[in-house]
Amino acid sequence: MEREREMVVFAARGLANEDIADRLFLSPLIVKTHLNRAMAKLGVRDRAQLVVLAWQSSLVRAGDLPS
Repeated sequence: MEREREMVVFAARGLANEDIADRLFLSPLIVKTHLNRAMAKLGVRDRAQLVVLAWQSSLVRAGDLPS
């Protein structure tokens, strides 16, 4: 779940799957798989809901920049 959480943080900060993959030296398909698993576990239907949940739960905060 830690890797999924990491992907959610990057997505909530506005990074596309390809950008996340480049930063973590992964394939975009692996990033997509982690995000899909996170969405399934959290019961959200799309990336937008996932991002909203990340902000609501303070997983990311205003002023956070992609690291």
